[in-house]
Amino acid sequence: MNTIFLKKIKIISQSGLLILASVLSSSSHAELLNPQVLLQQVTNATFQRIELDQQSIQSNPNHLREIIEQELMPHVDHRFAAFKVLGSQFRSVPKDKIPEFVSEFKQYLVSNFAVALASYGGQKLLFEPVKDTGNQTSMSIKAIIRQAGRPDINISFKLRKSNKTQEWKTYDLVAEGISLLSSKRSEFESMIRQQGIQAVIDVMKNKNNKPLNIASNVN
Repeated sequence: MNTIFLKKIKIISQSGLLILASVLSSSSHAELLNPQVLLQQVTNATFQRIELDQQSIQSNPNHLREIIEQELMPHVDHRFAAFKVLGSQFRSVPKDKIPEFVSEFKQYLVSNFAVALASYGGQKLLFEPVKDTGNQTSMSIKAIIRQAGRPDINISFKLRKSNKTQEWKTYDLVAEGISLLSSKRSEFESMIRQQGIQAVIDVMKNKNNKPLNIASNVN
């Protein structure tokens, strides 16, 4: 794995903004298939699209946002993740601010996923052997990111099954022992406590409104 990509994974795992391939494919059949199988299918499909769209990405980095919106976000439980990030601060947040927070948090993920995926350069994502989900409603799926001559990066996807739709969606990822949600909760918790939820919304909105500047990092 090249140095730029490795650094981005470490940064994103620390800030809680990595999902890479934490998406479930074919939502109309999500309840029928093993979530790990779905995870692998979409990993391959997403990486292939990034490779195929390199020319568009290089000329317009914001095209990565479009890819992520179309391929990833429909199957990421961003609402559940947003509530988990609020954690104990949820009750202190004015209820009329919740929709705006959730909306900006989703776009915040999109922006950061784009930065992470911009450095994708053919690395392999290898999953543990497929296991039976049984009657589980939540699970973790382990995988490694591998490239010849580079250290493996250990990751673990966390997924939950919707009681209403029976769909499996991802909501967290642990990269080298660092949880996406836990790290973002730690970052935002003190800001909410000291400055209020609007300060967090403004931070996310500022990032979301900036054009992506990643062309030089795209392989």
